[in-house]
Amino acid sequence: MSVKDQIHQRLMETLGAESVEIEDQSHLHAGHAGAASGGGHYDVIVISSAFNDLNTLGRHRLIYSAVDDLMKKEIHALSIQAFSPDEV
Repeated sequence: MSVKDQIHQRLMETLGAESVEIEDQSHLHAGHAGAASGGGHYDVIVISSAFNDLNTLGRHRLIYSAVDDLMKKEIHALSIQAFSPDEV
């Protein structure tokens, strides 16, 4: 399973997300120090009711918690947009 697929699966399952969109932007960072270690750069947009009543930091913490072990090697950078369903 690709890293992108792993991220998607974890966010859907862990957060009960209504929607998860992921863009692999690793190709834009070729030659970057983080790319040398093999970690990818990903943009994620997540819509989940788990974000109700949470501020931006709380939402990001939930997402990072879901992909925590992937941050050690597979993911170098994660750009996050997190919304509750009533915000979209």
